[in-house]
Amino acid sequence: MKRAGCLLLAIVPVVVTAGAYFFTPAHPGGQGLGGPVASAGPHGGQESEAAGGAEEDELVEKLPPGLAAPAKKELAQKVVASAVNSTTDWRATYGTIRDTGDGRGYTAGILGFCTGTHDLLELVERYTEDHPGNGLARYLPALRAVDGTDSHEGLDPGFTQAWRAEAEVEAFQDAQEAERDRAYFGPAVRLAKLDGLGDLGQLVYYDAMVLHGPGTEANGFYELRERVMADADTPAEGGSEPAYLDAFLDVHREAVVARGRGGVDTGRVDTMLRRFLADGNLGLDTPLEWEIGGRTYRAE
Repeated sequence: MKRAGCLLLAIVPVVVTAGAYFFTPAHPGGQGLGGPVASAGPHGGQESEAAGGAEEDELVEKLPPGLAAPAKKELAQKVVASAVNSTTDWRATYGTIRDTGDGRGYTAGILGFCTGTHDLLELVERYTEDHPGNGLARYLPALRAVDGTDSHEGLDPGFTQAWRAEAEVEAFQDAQEAERDRAYFGPAVRLAKLDGLGDLGQLVYYDAMVLHGPGTEANGFYELRERVMADADTPAEGGSEPAYLDAFLDVHREAVVARGRGGVDTGRVDTMLRRFLADGNLGLDTPLEWEIGGRTYRAE
């Protein structure tokens, strides 16, 4: 949703281990986060994923599905949709598009893809590769021009109507879900598992990555995680899961407040994620009840 700042991950994919991440040059066709990429070897060369990614994939495969289990994944989408689009009916939000005044241009779709933060551009580019001539393709030059800004130049007045119309197309709905899983859900759940976190921890990582973006710049997800790990051990490192999540939610909240523009609502942390943690619900057992912006939500 938010690739704030320098959009670093558009240039540099990240290979994550349980305790650190390593940078490697991007290359055409690379899969980036959540997919096979090369990692820096001990002698400064390039090693294949077998030294890290493949071993981690094998480890993750042996772990319980966690938030990736179909029912839990559905639950996660409902919870995050309540924070992003003020509804638990996330499938009703493919066509949502608005400018919230947060400096990120238009925010659209099931996850709040933004014209100013690169992910909406990537979504439309990938969709157009598979479906040339779609109703959004003609806006690609404008989307590239406004990327990294809050400008609507070249998008108004027709882009919002074109988005809503394309959102009626099943293929574009599928494309939104695929981009969500590729860029946010998959990487967040995978890393949370490697950090030894259960279902709630996986949701916390997912929510933070959606809001703050999968970046290493200040207040990007990976910078937040490194900040937490400087003071608290992950469960994989022998730390307490509740204590680690409490520390993570502290920095998550600080980053929410730091966003500033467009108003600051910390409910997704204070009355949603912290509520689950305070209840000791590390497994996200249902029913769940939480509040955001004065509204109460429930998931069975």
